[in-house]
Amino acid sequence: MSRYRRVTAAGACYFFTVVTERRRPLLTDEAPRRWLREAIAATRSDYPFAIDAWVLLPDHLHCIWTLPDGDADFSTHWRLIKRRFSQRANVLLHRDDWMSPSKRKHRESTIWQRRFWEHCIRNEGDYGAHMDYIHFNPVKHGLVTRVADWPYSTFHRLVAAGVYPPDWAFAPEAATELTVGE
Repeated sequence: MSRYRRVTAAGACYFFTVVTERRRPLLTDEAPRRWLREAIAATRSDYPFAIDAWVLLPDHLHCIWTLPDGDADFSTHWRLIKRRFSQRANVLLHRDDWMSPSKRKHRESTIWQRRFWEHCIRNEGDYGAHMDYIHFNPVKHGLVTRVADWPYSTFHRLVAAGVYPPDWAFAPEAATELTVGE
């Protein structure tokens, strides 16, 4: 079994990227969005965490979570979210032709890539860069030309809270890619 070195800090803030199997574009469809919301809500009731930012794209998602004091086990959170989603979605989204011996052995679905990518947010600048990256992502992928036009993100909530102006990143030069700085 693989052992991954992950930074785990209780009560920390993390950026995540989670991708569908073979980048299948299913996450912005109505039923999968509902199943994902339900899986997140059920997991948060068992293992609370704050959602600072989120963007849902057809084949992947990015988010920033803040874990409560004493909790550094984001892997369990993701395992439960992915499992709950897969159990709900399996009837409609399972692809038996994508099942490998390894997937069968580990009782995996064909909905999510096996792992996820995480980054422990280091400071306010890092937090801001990742917030901007998340909300600009639909523009980066050519799904919309204005951040405000993408309905599947926390951008609208953050505009209402005064964090972003409604026209943030809307200019002809906004079509250039924002990158997360190291």
